[in-house]
Amino acid sequence: MASHNGPKHVPPMEVSVEAGNAGAAEWLDDDGRPRRKGTFWTASAHIITAVIGSGVLSLAWAIAQLGWVAGPAAMLLFAFVTYYTATLLAECYRTGDPETGKRNYTYMDAVRSNLGGAKVVFCGVIQYANLVGVAIGYTIASSISMQAIRRAGCFHKNGHGDPVATTTIFYMLCGCMGYAAFGDNAPDNLLTGFGFYEPFWLLDVANIAIVVHLVGAYQVFCQPIFAFVERRAAAAWPDSAFISRELRVGPFALSVFRLTWRSVFVCVTTVVAMLLPFFGNVVGFLGAVSFWPLTVYFPVEMYIKQRRVPRGSTKWICLQTLSVSCLIVSIAAAAGSIADVIDALKVYRPFSS
Repeated sequence: MASHNGPKHVPPMEVSVEAGNAGAAEWLDDDGRPRRKGTFWTASAHIITAVIGSGVLSLAWAIAQLGWVAGPAAMLLFAFVTYYTATLLAECYRTGDPETGKRNYTYMDAVRSNLGGAKVVFCGVIQYANLVGVAIGYTIASSISMQAIRRAGCFHKNGHGDPVATTTIFYMLCGCMGYAAFGDNAPDNLLTGFGFYEPFWLLDVANIAIVVHLVGAYQVFCQPIFAFVERRAAAAWPDSAFISRELRVGPFALSVFRLTWRSVFVCVTTVVAMLLPFFGNVVGFLGAVSFWPLTVYFPVEMYIKQRRVPRGSTKWICLQTLSVSCLIVSIAAAAGSIADVIDALKVYRPFSS
């Protein structure tokens, strides 16, 4: 395997009419890659299915901590913040000219093009640490759901029967309807905290759906980690047969290195999940740690650099105020989650649940 230090670059093809490739030109974008066919709807579908996950199960508990006024208000406020910073991030898809500038294919490409230096390393550390944390959190959630399926039939029929609607505005409905049903006793995991006990079959179907979703989501969120480690290993040891050798079985390429290291990664995340089976606290900590740098700080800084926002101008001050405010919220949320984990560890026995 050839040595390389970065993501594989696909060289643009010559698509000029003079070169005799006029027919191919209509199938390619300006960067020489196959023409993108995504639409607003397909992009929205990908974002929704990637972002909405098991974290919604703890929203009822979060609303219960804040109350009817502050809870929904906080959700709407940070939904607006996320939307606004996403528009800033979209402005940085191209470097330079917004119509013809160089495309940035990944988040780190955008940070590298606009900010560079140590901020690229910081972004990478936060991104990959967050992905590892998501893998651990998803392992916790799926194991709790599987455990709930096994023990659901052991509970008698004395629970509440109010179902939680999960339709259009998913987060608001999960949080508000969960709080409306269970009040201050809302569990940190809506399906496995057993705020209600019947019908059992509905709980089991919901938990099975969670497990199926998380099995796929675990793979999706781990792929960047796998690719990063394997790319670095190939660059560091280009002549190693253990790393580069592949066995072709039909359309599949099997690698002993990939099999070994990915299995080790899964084992490590599983052991950590067994040591810290606190779903709500882990989800809260991951959200707090990743929210400010990835959702607010980098989009704001890249937008300021890309659009050359004058330092000290009204817009610059507003953007920096937004960033600092979100940093304070993230620090407070992370501190709260850590404190909850410490309290839980005082009475928790590892591998006992």
